[in-house]
Amino acid sequence: MSQPGYYVPTGGLPPQTQLLTDRAMFREAYAVIPRGTNSDIVTSALPFWTGTRLWVLARPLSGFAETFSQYMVEVSAGGGSDRPEADPAAESVLFVTSGTLTLRIGEDEHVLTAGGYAYLPPGQTWTAWNRSDADAAHFQWIRKRYQRVDGIEVPEAFVTSDADVEAVAMPDTGGAWRTSRFVDPADLRHDMHVNIVTFEPGGCIPFAETHVMEHGLYILEGKAVYRLNEDWVEVQEGDFLWLRAFCPQACYAGGPGRFRYLLYKDVNRHMPLG
Repeated sequence: MSQPGYYVPTGGLPPQTQLLTDRAMFREAYAVIPRGTNSDIVTSALPFWTGTRLWVLARPLSGFAETFSQYMVEVSAGGGSDRPEADPAAESVLFVTSGTLTLRIGEDEHVLTAGGYAYLPPGQTWTAWNRSDADAAHFQWIRKRYQRVDGIEVPEAFVTSDADVEAVAMPDTGGAWRTSRFVDPADLRHDMHVNIVTFEPGGCIPFAETHVMEHGLYILEGKAVYRLNEDWVEVQEGDFLWLRAFCPQACYAGGPGRFRYLLYKDVNRHMPLG
């Protein structure tokens, strides 16, 4: 079952009677992965994780989106890992959508419930376990190879939650469009931002954003109509949108409740030349 406010995948397999027509699409500038495509037969496992399966939502693809990967992870009761990350250059954000995840960062232990958020810098020692007796834990795991800059320190690990971060209204929106920023945008140690964007019913992005940042959008709650390149696409909680650089984008929140998504973007670094 999903926690209030956050969609959680259920797996399973559609019946033989279901029509093949669906909202799934992969285009030159974007991909839409509807929640219904995340069945049991497309899950993966990871080395050194027990009682765990995941859906890979995004991975670097040459000529498409190249800076990040994103997983939707399910850890069964008693499952987890003492060796979760194999790449010492990778930084991570974990966002828990249901259940309880016990996260140890160095010598410090944190118990993350739904809405829990953790940033893990490259080379950080950490473990993650579901200590529950019965319930699975679900979380989004976003990974990026950290871009070091001479003279700028690597950021430290931290843990917070959706409930503890104030959503700030975008200018001239009357609060219809708000962003929960887990990292100070002026902190140049960070080369990625993973925020939560909230729209009240009828709220919108009133222009086609066209920019260099790549995006992963996991929809936590609600529904909307999203403009992606030249197409209008209807989306709902549990869907994932994957946008390459410069894909025009905008949206209208459809109601009746608010529309929220977890948003990845790469920031604060020079563009590689060659």
